Amino acid sequence: MKFTLKTRRKWMIGGAVLLLTATPGFALFGIGDIVFDPTSYASLVSQLSTLEMQYNMLKNNIEHFSFKQQWQTTLMALKNANVRNMFGETNGMTTALNTNSPAASSTAWTAATVPVNGTTTTYLAGQTPGSTQLSELAMIEASDSVSPDCFTAVGQYRGARTQDAAANSSLASEQLDDGTATNSEVEQLNLLNAGEAQRMSEMQSQGVLQACLASEMAVSNMEQRNAAALDLNTAAYVAQQRAADDTSAANEGNTWDSYLP
Repeated sequence: MKFTLKTRRKWMIGGAVLLLTATPGFALFGIGDIVFDPTSYASLVSQLSTLEMQYNMLKNNIEHFSFKQQWQTTLMALKNANVRNMFGETNGMTTALNTNSPAASSTAWTAATVPVNGTTTTYLAGQTPGSTQLSELAMIEASDSVSPDCFTAVGQYRGARTQDAAANSSLASEQLDDGTATNSEVEQLNLLNAGEAQRMSEMQSQGVLQACLASEMAVSNMEQRNAAALDLNTAAYVAQQRAADDTSAANEGNTWDSYLP
């Protein structure tokens, strides 16, 4: 009898512990194996609500941008150059500065610069490389090569800006549009690629201009360098002549016939 009571007591204690640790639940329609758990159901509803909010937010970000105009910028148009040509001194220059025309650039530079005539060419033939005269001729020849190319680069850039104006405007319009058709993920990626392509073209065009500026600076530096070297050579020559021919009043009978003004 005692053994039976101990066993029954153990079963009662075990059942109580099981009831205390079990999650809330109850059978539906009197069927014991179908259990409805309110706690799990509430958790699922909360998770679904969160997922729905995230989905709606992502969908709205992908398909609709309602404040795109805050990104809008203006592409400044370049005014076409119009160089006066009263007596033919700037023939071809207007064309050279507005279009990609190497021929017009060469014509314009030739018309606007002083030529080295035949008499000077004969005189220079007797000079040696490194002389003042041939150094100046080298500067002139370098400038005659670089400057027409710079005219062409400027004209090419102006022409490209005009030609690409429609494409730039179209891309900006698509980027700022807040409609569904232009705001899908694929469309936005395509617009980004198009924008990068346009930026690369602009960088390449400006690279040509920068190369032109570097070339012009090199020619300008050549002129300054030659002028400085000529000043030094002149100072050294004058000092040498003064040492050889005293210019004091006591020796004024000696004439210095190689004076450099």
